[in-house]
Amino acid sequence: MIKKIVMVSAILALVATAGTIPAGGRYKITLDQPSVVKGTLLKAGDYRITLGDAKVIITNVTGKNPIEVPVKLESVEKKFSDTVVGYVTENGKQTLTEIRLGGTTIKVVFDR
Repeated sequence: MIKKIVMVSAILALVATAGTIPAGGRYKITLDQPSVVKGTLLKAGDYRITLGDAKVIITNVTGKNPIEVPVKLESVEKKFSDTVVGYVTENGKQTLTEIRLGGTTIKVVFDR
């Protein structure tokens, strides 16, 4: 009887958290080209992003000049195999539109 109660509790906990995206996750990304994010020009190179509730903090590898950007975090059914950065060209510059985080089901969509 106790095993059944524990099993039902575990299943309910899993169902309650299904589709949620944990805040505070940290990931590394590489920008292959200079990119605009919410009016800020980021040089090509390596960056860390920290997920928050409806925002990300983008920091270069030296930890200087972090920027906080409002985003929409989406969860997809299947894990992304690689991290992919999506761009659109606006006014002759590459503007960041989304980041698909490899090894996760998280897609970060930037407001435009």
